[in-house]
Amino acid sequence: MQAVIINTAGDSRGNPGPAFIGVQVTDSQGKVLQEVSESIGNATRDFAEYLAVMRGLQVAIELFETKTREMQIEVRLGSELVKMQLSNESPIKEPGFVPYFIEIHNLRVSSFPQITFTYLDNDGINEAGRLVKEALDV
Repeated sequence: MQAVIINTAGDSRGNPGPAFIGVQVTDSQGKVLQEVSESIGNATRDFAEYLAVMRGLQVAIELFETKTREMQIEVRLGSELVKMQLSNESPIKEPGFVPYFIEIHNLRVSSFPQITFTYLDNDGINEAGRLVKEALDV
């Protein structure tokens, strides 16, 4: 079974403020398959993290099309809150997150039945975090 890692990060200058997302998709050996760094306008960090997860799943669908159902997908993200909400370990208290949670849930059901979400604290900052930091420092 093929394994894919989707590193995601979202951050903002302010909170809310100008926000950016970063996504890096790699295979299980660490080979980079695609990177994305995008400005998303004004947003909070957690909102940006939700958008980064959605963008990462969209990239995986573009790269692998219908094969995603047979793949083991690990999404590594920098927001413990978003990880807990996507893993159904914590309720969503911010109403603005609900549509994004639902969209990610629907993608999960339709395309990614074998997906796990992993929180990386600041010590484990991933390459997507590097993409966001570079964008924020510009």
